[in-house]
Amino acid sequence: GGTRYSFSREVLKDFPLRRVSRLHGCLSEQDVLEVCDDYDRERNEYFFDRHSEAFGFIMLYVRHGHLRFVPHMCELSFYNEMIYWGLEGSHLDYCCQRRLDDRMSETCTYYAAEEPKGGPEGKGRRPPGAEGRKWLERMRRTFEEPTSSVAAQVLATVSILFVIVSMVVLCASTLPEWRAPENRSVEEQSRYTAESVREPSGIIEAICIGWFTAECIVRFIVSKNKCEFVRRPLNIIDLLAITPYYISVLMTVFTGENSQLQRAGVTLRVLRMMRIFWVIKLARHFIGLQTLGLTLKRCYREMVMLLVFICVAMAIFSALSQLLENGLDLGTKNKDYASIPAACWWVIISMTTVGYGDMCPITVPGRILGGICVVSGIVLLALPITFIYHSFVQCYHELKFRSARYSRSLSAEFLN
Repeated sequence: GGTRYSFSREVLKDFPLRRVSRLHGCLSEQDVLEVCDDYDRERNEYFFDRHSEAFGFIMLYVRHGHLRFVPHMCELSFYNEMIYWGLEGSHLDYCCQRRLDDRMSETCTYYAAEEPKGGPEGKGRRPPGAEGRKWLERMRRTFEEPTSSVAAQVLATVSILFVIVSMVVLCASTLPEWRAPENRSVEEQSRYTAESVREPSGIIEAICIGWFTAECIVRFIVSKNKCEFVRRPLNIIDLLAITPYYISVLMTVFTGENSQLQRAGVTLRVLRMMRIFWVIKLARHFIGLQTLGLTLKRCYREMVMLLVFICVAMAIFSALSQLLENGLDLGTKNKDYASIPAACWWVIISMTTVGYGDMCPITVPGRILGGICVVSGIVLLALPITFIYHSFVQCYHELKFRSARYSRSLSAEFLN
């Protein structure tokens, strides 16, 4: 970029930048041109067609041992400059390493759904099976990306309707009118369980489960990496939402009218209530839920720090409150604070400013400690929230960008 640096050959020999130090071992002009972009024999100048400001910051690392990003420069562009000169991400200061990790994570979010495309149409022959792979890729995008095509939007709408219907049936099944048949004898209860599948609610539930099962099987078949498909959180949630239904049906079939059904009644109700996981299926179709999941994934350090803060505060305040309210012989003992674990419940609802009022200090020192506990909770909980908030905003913009990209492809499909 027009900036000149002058070094002696002795300095070049042990220069911290590997590309620059390689110049010392070059024996011919051809070797020199493999290291740099141009060479002037008369002036003994080596020309590098690189970013001059970035190299200035890299030279600060050579002189002082601290490497930081150039202000107002893309982190990935600066990282490419570092790789060119022979540096690695570990040479960056810790704060800049975090920025680089976040930036690389953003890049994965931007381009995770993009696949390498082949050459222009009409050039050469398509490899065998290209049509089949293209069809599988179209099917995969239809089921994985709701905004990738018209068919994907229709499929997503149908899936949302099934989720809503299943949630309405689940909520209605807890009404007293629907739960009246449960107040029966064991024989009547077993007969009711066997016949419930044939009732309208059982039929609706079976249809919804059939749709979710078929959707999950098709998505598994068209997925590229089956192991990665099984490890994805949303797919695990789908499996947790579908499996309880089949388990409850099998338990009903195998137990029949035996006494085992009475013991399995609680288990069946728990398994049926696990259908609430279907609500999380909406994360496939709504950016807000996806943003929440991605934020929690990226901010696990901040979440761990938040939990550490809470645990430390709970240990301190619960021990002090138990001592002040019950441990000292002051004539008034508060039985609610009979143990430190019991006091932990009071600490957590006080720090989060919930305050159920089921237990509270009655001594003056205990009330003073309670005020300190509340104020400390506000401060400790607010410290990591700033990082989580900025990460949430960043994740939201990334997913909006990704959705807009697929919307552009959808517009191109309409034009075609």
